[in-house]
Amino acid sequence: MTVVAVLAMLFGCAFCLLAALGLLRFPDIFTRAHAASMAGLAGVGLILAGVALASSDPDVAAAVIVGIGFMALTGPVATHLLVRAALKTGTPAAPSTNIEK
Repeated sequence: MTVVAVLAMLFGCAFCLLAALGLLRFPDIFTRAHAASMAGLAGVGLILAGVALASSDPDVAAAVIVGIGFMALTGPVATHLLVRAALKTGTPAAPSTNIEK
């Protein structure tokens, strides 16, 4: 079980690293928000799942489920509100970004 927990945590760290690289590499707020939202949620979810597997405590597993659920509910909503605010204020997109209205 510890090997699975360590692998989940390593994959979670890899997803968080990819999210950080996406924030640095992508040209505008719209693509950066997508990278942070999707890869960040997957990374944190895998890290928390690895913690639950490593601890083998039902209370920790319940807290992890609540944490993943909270991230899954609030992350996309926050990202949507940030991108919507950027659109409303007229933040320009990069020429390579395709925004359909």
